[in-house]
Amino acid sequence: MNEAQVRSIARSGGSPPAASDASTSPHTDPRGVKRASALEAEQRALEVLADRDLSKLLATPKERREIERARQIFVNRNLRMNKIELIGFDMDYTLAIYHMRRIEQLSFEMTLKRLIAHYGYPSEISNVLYDHQFVMRGLVVDKANGNLIKMDRYGHVGRAYHGRQQLSDEVWRRLYRELRVNLKSPEFAWIDTLFALPEACLYAGIIDLLEPKGPLDYAKLYDNIREAIDTVHRDGSLKAELRKDIGHFIFKDPQLGPSLHRLRSGGKKLFLLTNSLWSYSDQVMGHLLDGVLPEYPSWRNYFDFIVTGAAKPTFFSSNAPFLEVDATSGEDRIVGPAKALERWKVYQGGNLVAFEQMTGFAGDTVLYIGDHIYGDILKSKKTSLWRTCMVVQELEDEINYTDSRQEEISRLSEIELLRARLDDELNHRKVYLNNLERRLDKEELTDPLRAALEEERRRAKSELDKLRRALRQAVEIADTLERDVEEGFNPFWGLLFKEGNENSRFGEQVEQYACLYTSRVSNFLYYSPMQYFRSPRDLMPHEQAGALSGKLSPLGSEGPAVAASKESP
Repeated sequence: MNEAQVRSIARSGGSPPAASDASTSPHTDPRGVKRASALEAEQRALEVLADRDLSKLLATPKERREIERARQIFVNRNLRMNKIELIGFDMDYTLAIYHMRRIEQLSFEMTLKRLIAHYGYPSEISNVLYDHQFVMRGLVVDKANGNLIKMDRYGHVGRAYHGRQQLSDEVWRRLYRELRVNLKSPEFAWIDTLFALPEACLYAGIIDLLEPKGPLDYAKLYDNIREAIDTVHRDGSLKAELRKDIGHFIFKDPQLGPSLHRLRSGGKKLFLLTNSLWSYSDQVMGHLLDGVLPEYPSWRNYFDFIVTGAAKPTFFSSNAPFLEVDATSGEDRIVGPAKALERWKVYQGGNLVAFEQMTGFAGDTVLYIGDHIYGDILKSKKTSLWRTCMVVQELEDEINYTDSRQEEISRLSEIELLRARLDDELNHRKVYLNNLERRLDKEELTDPLRAALEEERRRAKSELDKLRRALRQAVEIADTLERDVEEGFNPFWGLLFKEGNENSRFGEQVEQYACLYTSRVSNFLYYSPMQYFRSPRDLMPHEQAGALSGKLSPLGSEGPAVAASKESP
């Protein structure tokens, strides 16, 4: 008896059912006329696909340079720029790209001083040092336990630190194994802006310093830090320091002016909508744009409407009036209520409904570009039909880093695929071995057949052991390589857009609420003002496995315009 015969005897199961006759399918199209139209369309498709002149035209090299990956605009929902009539911009961290380390250090030091002077914290907390690598956007403060945590898209906790010490597996399991974090709970605070990074580092550093000396009220500590850092921003003290040397803190992007000019040349009107007051906005925007292009001697020439002190996110839901600002004084002096929004004038406050009424632009003809997932993107999506683009400054660093680790990431991907194949094969072989052992235990077999099956069982066990060893090795290799790649970007938290085997919660929010996202406003320079930004349709698992419905509508759609059904952070 040969090996193939033994394997055949060892297997169990019947023949697969015969395939049904396609002619009797319940899905046969009964619509004679409509089907005839479809047949005509199929013929026309063959003709247009075979059009040599058209193929030659499409093959002609385009006069545009390749856009490096880190400077591309990425698409979550299709967006036709030819339908956009008005484009709005936030200022801080959107038009104005800050030197992150410098402003974070300044904010950190000023908040420390305020905690000591106004909240009674001991002067020794001034020894806490700022470590920019220990914080990133998308972290969550667990105020009940004094921890910083990072979540995946489903709200499950991955990495977690108490102070600056990573939680042990035992503590992590006790606190977070069965927990799905609800960011609406007052026990949690989301670090969702670049301005908020220093507070997370302060929180961890003060816990490390003071906890050995006695118990801490973790929630009170965070609330004090939050209030202190808000005050530093709100009372003008931080911006007063920035204004002493704007160029030291704000990067002057030479492509910003040409990018705005390109949009205007494409027939778009532009507006500024920022929470910063007029005096600071004027200095920052002047630094960025004054005299960059001869057609725009002043930065104000780029914009059709200028709104400062907008108080987002309440701008999108309040009924606050627009106030006209004296743009000549430089002192944020209010002239009086505004009855209209006019070019070259400056306004403060206001609300979404009045803005749309006064400008004549509304709904999905407006694209708003900002950096704040809640204040700029989520609230504008939930309360209006505005399209959105999120500026994620850190995106360039992450893409450039992963590009630099291309070889290691490719090897990791191969090992992950091998691990999946080994796991599937292992399960298949287990069933095969179980069938062999069941036959040997329960059936009356002839001596030659029993001997043959015993030999086959020994061979199957040996192969199974080899597969198990290979799977353990693949798991260990994959875990080591993945840890090396992720911690190479950030030794504490890994990649910004990933947590475990899933997108991070921050990445999920960007995907869910921003129509587009990119690393800086000037990336629009590389695209036509009439560009159709397309996103591949999300495929269901059966389509990813090859079901041909996955080839239908491969580029997805432009909706939904409003994310009202989605849960807010």
